[in-house]
Amino acid sequence: MLDNKKGKASKAYDGDRTSPYWSIFEEKEVFKKTDIGVNFRQVGWFNAGVIFIKILFATGVLSLPSALHSLGAIGGSISIVAWGCFNTYCFVILGNFRTKHPYCHSIADMAEVVGGIVVKEATGLLYIIAYVLATGSGIVGVSTALNALSRHAACTVWWSFLATVVIIVTASIRKLQHVGWLTYAGFISIYAAVLIVVIGVTTRDRPAAAPQEGPYELGFVAINNPGFAAGMVASCTIFVSSAGTSAFLPVISEMRNPKDYKKPLYFCMTLVTTSYLAFSLVVYRWCGKWVASPSLGSAGQTIKMVSYGVALVGLIVSATLYLHVAAKYVFVRILGNSRHLQANTVVHWGTWIASTVILGALSFILAEAIPIFNYLIALIGSVCFAPLAMSLPGWLWLYDHWHYKNGTVKHKVVFILHCGLVLLGLLFLVGATYGVVIQIIDAYSSGTIGMCWLSRRKVFTDIDLKGSAFSCADNSNSS
Repeated sequence: MLDNKKGKASKAYDGDRTSPYWSIFEEKEVFKKTDIGVNFRQVGWFNAGVIFIKILFATGVLSLPSALHSLGAIGGSISIVAWGCFNTYCFVILGNFRTKHPYCHSIADMAEVVGGIVVKEATGLLYIIAYVLATGSGIVGVSTALNALSRHAACTVWWSFLATVVIIVTASIRKLQHVGWLTYAGFISIYAAVLIVVIGVTTRDRPAAAPQEGPYELGFVAINNPGFAAGMVASCTIFVSSAGTSAFLPVISEMRNPKDYKKPLYFCMTLVTTSYLAFSLVVYRWCGKWVASPSLGSAGQTIKMVSYGVALVGLIVSATLYLHVAAKYVFVRILGNSRHLQANTVVHWGTWIASTVILGALSFILAEAIPIFNYLIALIGSVCFAPLAMSLPGWLWLYDHWHYKNGTVKHKVVFILHCGLVLLGLLFLVGATYGVVIQIIDAYSSGTIGMCWLSRRKVFTDIDLKGSAFSCADNSNSS
């Protein structure tokens, strides 16, 4: 009987919304359409697409040229396209699963359906860690921009603190409908900045970071053999540049018609993947091994200041979205079954503001503890997005298509491939995390990341190490 109702409901969802079965889905949605209290369901599909793009297109594109140096131009290009298609398909799995289970606000809710409360809590923790780290990468990006614009006029820790305050304030806007309008400015900002750098690097005789006199080696290769650790870090960096699709789920929950999720998804992934490929290839072709991290600093001081000035809004908006979706998850978990979720009460506002402030503070601490941009991005991919964007989508597909294991040969092959999806996520979780940790240890050993000691006279000492934890040193190489 229940299966019969689900079947009729699924037909209603894909067909006429005037059907009485349509109400089944509306009743199960986390946010209800209402004229009383707070109506979160006001995001159209095009606005959702712009939000999707801004979630992905920011810190990801800034780390890709360095990844291409590790893998080579051909290997890196194949990796960008392959991971873009892979992440698109994995989110189609998530979106289809949500269509069948519309009460799922986040990927943690989906995990509960297939694995129970323990898997839900583990997934929820990974989700929060992922977007707290992503917010931290945004804080690093903003502090780098402020250092570049001011020529390191103040301690980097204070720039990071200022960035954190601004990000917390903007992320505290409750509705994605309102935050979404910021994404238009943010997307134009970061896209224009990347274009400025791409054009800027092609006008130079040699890379800005290369020796300006005498012979030098560009370091541009078609195919490279970086070794296991560096290769895993590079692959993970490219993977994570388009793997933040789990953040799309809260956006879908605030769409007027969640069923339209494929429209913004394909719009977003097509634009993002083609832009990643074009931008990263041009920067790598002209800068080679001398590419900066983040890549906005690759065309010299003047272009660096111009590009960071243009990109500043985009970097802030990206971090705002990361913090917003993480805080929204915590907010819904706490108030999901109470009247306070969509009512303007003290409990509602107190819970929401506390969520953004606490998670923002954690992002600041992590950003200062792991200040090397590429390592922070790769760590997000290996620890968090490998299980969230690989293993879990495979598991969700198996849950809905378990009958395929006893079906035709084609069905069995498809079933085995999705089992492989689960295993691939576990491989990346172990292998890529190992690679990132090894590279971070090497960075501390070589002095690329240094330890900052406290003194009685001043809290933060100006040591000459760009990547020191809680260091005042210039992370933009502008001073």
